[in-house]
Amino acid sequence: MRFDLDNILLDQILFYMENQEGDFFLDTHERHIIDILNNDCMNKLNFNDHERFTSIPRWLPNDGYRLMEKFAATLKNPVVRHELAEALNRNRGVFRAFRNVLDHYPEVEKIWFSYKEKEMKKAILLWYNALREEWGLEPVGEEPEDTSSLVLEDFFIKCDETESADGFTIIFTAQTSKGDDAASIKASKKNEILNIDCLDVKQEYRGLGLGKILLSKIIEKADMQKIDVTLELPFEFDYFSRSLYLENFKPVFQKFKRIFH
Repeated sequence: MRFDLDNILLDQILFYMENQEGDFFLDTHERHIIDILNNDCMNKLNFNDHERFTSIPRWLPNDGYRLMEKFAATLKNPVVRHELAEALNRNRGVFRAFRNVLDHYPEVEKIWFSYKEKEMKKAILLWYNALREEWGLEPVGEEPEDTSSLVLEDFFIKCDETESADGFTIIFTAQTSKGDDAASIKASKKNEILNIDCLDVKQEYRGLGLGKILLSKIIEKADMQKIDVTLELPFEFDYFSRSLYLENFKPVFQKFKRIFH
């Protein structure tokens, strides 16, 4: 029954996993999926032949619900996270309510589809590796997935630059397909240093990675001119420090403020 799990077969299994109407087996000889409840050849094939046929991974409504919960918890955008949580807490119509929320946030919806596919593929990989263990073979791993390209597909990055006697000011703006501003970053060069004056992501677009994308644009500009980049990070945005460390930023000082009572 040994078989290779290539992308074609993986996509076939993924397609049939969510179908609750049939009982599906993988024919490892012919490399395709058979629904034994709705197939004319049922009497001609011996589905007890475990050297040829194996059932595909099950994906039940509870699995789908838990996946939606998990996805909602990963979102950094408080607005979308709250709306999805409300949809998931309904007594009935949870799946429809979840989809209705995502209909209003197409950028998040695209990330959801990618996230769902990736998690379901993980379930298939666990199933396949369990079979490989039975065969006495080493498990296969999964490739990491980058969602930044998904974000870029839905946004246009606009650049505005103005020069002055002692430097320049540059602004990168991420705009939606409708031309609305979703995020922007502004930096000014002075004394051979490029200082990031402002980085703003509108609340409904937070958690999509737009801040990281715009930051990378500023870094590209600085690298071209071989100059340093500085940024003052307010305490309430300390979570963004991880992105800065990944771009080789180093803290150089701490600023403290005493509030008068």
